[in-house]
Amino acid sequence: MGTVEDRLHDDMVAAMKARNTVLTTTLRMGIGALKNEKVAGKEARELTQDEEIAVLQREVRSRKDSAQAYTDGGRPELAAKELAEIEVLSAYLPSMLSDAELDAIVAEEIAAAAQASGEAPTMRQMGAIIKAVNGRASGRAEGKTVAAKVKAALR
Repeated sequence: MGTVEDRLHDDMVAAMKARNTVLTTTLRMGIGALKNEKVAGKEARELTQDEEIAVLQREVRSRKDSAQAYTDGGRPELAAKELAEIEVLSAYLPSMLSDAELDAIVAEEIAAAAQASGEAPTMRQMGAIIKAVNGRASGRAEGKTVAAKVKAALR
């Protein structure tokens, strides 16, 4: 299947041949973000697939914030552009967990924490439970959503 960057590059070449400027520029930005991440730090390195997905998720989150700011600022045409870019980049990300699937993972991790400690977990264990849920969700759920669900379950 290849890496996410390889898929982005192949699709960008196809978009260039089809003269699809929105797709081409969005894919170029995604490839650029991946390359920047590769050379960040003291020395260049290859990214794992999870790291590539994390970079693309960061790009999607950034565009969501921009779209919201443009909408609030009365610039719907710029918000529409950002939303189109989100749609393109989202095609390269794994599908997100449904609320029911995420609730099930949270419940399982809370039960595991209760079994390990011998008593019901409290808000003090919230960080450890969030970390465990994020590990199992592996980029298919937003951290903010996971934290909210764990906090609600512990109350």
